[in-house]
Amino acid sequence: MEVELPKHASSDVLGSVISAAQRVLNDSRVERFLVYAPDAIGLCLYQDYRDFFQPVLRWAPVEVRLLSMTPTKTPVCFASMFTGALPETHGITRPIRPVLTCDTLFDALTRSGRRVAIVAVKGSSIDLIFRGRPLDYFSESYDDAVTGRVLKLIESNRHEFILAYHQEYDDVMHETKPRSPEALAALKHHIKSFDTLAQAVEAYWQCHSRAILFAPDHGTHLDPSTGRGTHGEAISDDLEVVHFFGFHRSKGTHS
Repeated sequence: MEVELPKHASSDVLGSVISAAQRVLNDSRVERFLVYAPDAIGLCLYQDYRDFFQPVLRWAPVEVRLLSMTPTKTPVCFASMFTGALPETHGITRPIRPVLTCDTLFDALTRSGRRVAIVAVKGSSIDLIFRGRPLDYFSESYDDAVTGRVLKLIESNRHEFILAYHQEYDDVMHETKPRSPEALAALKHHIKSFDTLAQAVEAYWQCHSRAILFAPDHGTHLDPSTGRGTHGEAISDDLEVVHFFGFHRSKGTHS
């Protein structure tokens, strides 16, 4: 997007992502970016239920395997994802949800004149920790309402960067198990929502060079003491995630 990195971000970039963007976009910058951030979908789910993810791969075929921050708790991980900084730098080192005072991706975007929207379930980490920036915040009742709001924002074509957060899988696996029928149904709901949003991006942003990203924060494991799903440990099931990037070239002139 030709935006400077947040001030505390690592100078490292994901070479495979940059190469894919350049290959598809012919070195033109990304004009519209949708980030879909579902909670708690780890690499192990992708490995075990790869067929479920075909709609994700259709729109975002560039796979990047990453390690979450520790502890593998939602505010810690999302704070690092959207600052590029380690927990000891951005200040969230445990499951608390203060408003971040350090520089974030959203600060970098707005400094460059980009219009940004964050759409999240009310009271969630993403809804809370990035407040206080000159951008548009939408706090919704639950995942379906988030999807509905994001569809309207995509159609209106006012924002250049939209972050959408969903949490059903995390909620359900905590109540049951990471691979319970209910949790897998929630996983499918997330993938269906991503597909729905990607189709809207294709329809309403087609006159812009655009990117779309499926970006979970951490994975999960079964807690043998409770028989339910959990996360927060420095183990592979919690740490290992895969992010899916997709780039799409403009199909015409801007309206």
